[in-house]
Amino acid sequence: MLDHSPCRYIPGHGVASGMSKDPRFPGGTLAMQSPFFQTAGLNLSDFYPGTLNLLLLGRLIKLLNPKHSFSKVKWSANYPAENFSFFPCELKIPMSEPSFPALLYWPHPSTKPEFHQPEGSYEFLALFIDGLNHGDIIYLRPTHNSFRLITL
Repeated sequence: MLDHSPCRYIPGHGVASGMSKDPRFPGGTLAMQSPFFQTAGLNLSDFYPGTLNLLLLGRLIKLLNPKHSFSKVKWSANYPAENFSFFPCELKIPMSEPSFPALLYWPHPSTKPEFHQPEGSYEFLALFIDGLNHGDIIYLRPTHNSFRLITL
């Protein structure tokens, strides 16, 4: 897996999936945001309605070319409008074939009011991965020149 970079699966805030039970986000933030993305041309129905939080090991991401970008998305009465970008990539689980498509989900930090990610941690949209546990290693590879992995 020389072209894939290792990441560690880490816990997130639980708001994207609705696991946090935050009453401001019934069903989760992604369930609330998805209709706006769908109307603008991005169908997320193939992805699990929550984010996969990955900590890059020894690397950071340099964003280059999003496949989709949306400005001033007013998806909640509780928040001001936000900007979002989505960057295509592949994820690979060790000992399984093949890699599968994913998207780096990037709510722009400049418009994101809370639930920021720790340094080196990123949110991804992917299929549901059965048996995945916090601490497990997943391999990441950008596709379509969407972003670059920078060694620390």
